[in-house]
Amino acid sequence: MLAAAGFAVQVLPRALPTPVLSFAVRHLGCVAGIMVTASHNPPDDNGYKVYLGDGAQLVPPADREIEAAIAAVGPAREVPLSDEWLTLGDDVAADYVAAVVAALAPERVPSRGGLRVAYTAMHGVGAETTRAVFAAAGLAEPVSVPEQDEPDPTFRTVAFPNPEEPGATDLLKALAERTGADVAIAEDPDADRCAVVCGGRQLTGDEVGALLADWLLRRGVRGTYASSLVSGSLMHVVAGAHGVPSEETPTGFKWIMRAGSDAAPLVYGYEEALGYSVSPSVARDKDGISAALAVALLAAELKESGRTLLDRLDELAVEHGLFATGQLSVRVDDLTLISDAMARVRARPPATLLGRPVTFADLALEPTPVDAVRLLGDGVRVIVRPSGTEPKLKAYLETVVPVHQDAGLIAARGRGEDELDQLRAEMSAALGLQA
Repeated sequence: MLAAAGFAVQVLPRALPTPVLSFAVRHLGCVAGIMVTASHNPPDDNGYKVYLGDGAQLVPPADREIEAAIAAVGPAREVPLSDEWLTLGDDVAADYVAAVVAALAPERVPSRGGLRVAYTAMHGVGAETTRAVFAAAGLAEPVSVPEQDEPDPTFRTVAFPNPEEPGATDLLKALAERTGADVAIAEDPDADRCAVVCGGRQLTGDEVGALLADWLLRRGVRGTYASSLVSGSLMHVVAGAHGVPSEETPTGFKWIMRAGSDAAPLVYGYEEALGYSVSPSVARDKDGISAALAVALLAAELKESGRTLLDRLDELAVEHGLFATGQLSVRVDDLTLISDAMARVRARPPATLLGRPVTFADLALEPTPVDAVRLLGDGVRVIVRPSGTEPKLKAYLETVVPVHQDAGLIAARGRGEDELDQLRAEMSAALGLQA
C-alpha cells in the first residue's frame, strides 16, 4: 500500500528488534518508520508503532493527523497495491550493532572476560542482535534460557511476556543460579525493554535507572538526563550531584526523547517500566539491547573491585538516602471506577501522607496535560494516573529514608518497606478502591 502510494519503501530482512527500526529510520534517511510488534503484550494483541523522521515515536499533532488520514481512506479492497519495495540486507542490523558499541565506548573497561551473564529473549527477537553486541564489545557470550531463545508468538512458557510480571523471569533466575552468573538480563519480546537480576533479586526499573545514570555520569557523559514523571527521584539527585541538568517528562518515551536542549542535549532517559535509553544518538526510543550491554559493562567494572550492582546501590543509598519506590495497582472491570477515583482524589486530596504535610498538583492543568495528580511532601511522593494500556488505576509511591552509615542500610530498607505499605493503605482509602 505504501509503495503504491508513491513511497520508496525499505523493508528489514527479517524479524528484528524494535530499536533497530528506530535506528534505521535516521540511518536510512526515511520520513517515517513502522513497526508491527507484540512487544510485551498477550499473544493475541499486536501493536503498531509509528516513528517520525527523527526516529522518535509520534506525538501530537501527528497522531491526530494520521487518524484523520485513516478515516479518509475508503474500503480496503479499493486501496491500490504494489510489490515495488526494497528488501534490505543484514547491513542495517550490523550498523546498529557497531553504533551501539561505539556509543558506549566499551574499550574503557579494563577487563571484561570474567563476567558471566545469563540472558533470555523471552520468546522474542532480541537474542541474535544482543549476542552480536556483546561479542563486538568483547564480552563473553551470555548463556541463554533455551526454551525462550527463539521467537514464539504463543509465548508458551510465560503467562505474560512482560519481565515486570510475577513469574516471568523464573526460568532466567534458575539459569543464573545454576551457572553462577554475576548478572541476569531479560529482554521483552521486541527487545526495547530489559529487566535485571542480581544476587537472586530482580531490580526495580528505578534501581536500574539510577545505576545506569550513575555509570554514565561517572564516565563523564554530560548533557540532559530525563525520566518520566512516574519514575523515581534518585536519578535527578545523582545528576544534580554531578552538576548536570535533568528533566521530568510526561509518561512515555515519545516525551522522554524530546527532553534536553541545544546546549544540553539528551544523553540518557529512562522510565520505571524497565525502559532505558543509554545511547539516544543511536536509537531515539527505549532500547533493551544497548541497556543490556550497559548493565553488563557496569557489572564487569564493579566485578574488577569485587563489587556487584547491589553493592553500588548500597553505596548510592549511603550517599543520597534510600529511595524506596513501589506501586498501588488496582485492576477494574468497570472503567467508570477509575474515572470516579480520579475525580475523588482531585476533589478531596489527602492533606498528609506518612504523617507529613503534602501539596497537591493536578497535572491535567500543566502545559502538556497529563491525566494524573501529584502529592508531594518532605521525603514522600505519590503520583496517581490511569494506566495507558490496561484497565488499571496506578499510584506510584516513593519515600526517602536517610542512611547515615553502612550499618543503617538494613534498618533503612525495613523502614522503606513499612512506609510503602503505609502509603498503599492511605492511598487506597483516598481513592476509595482496594488493590
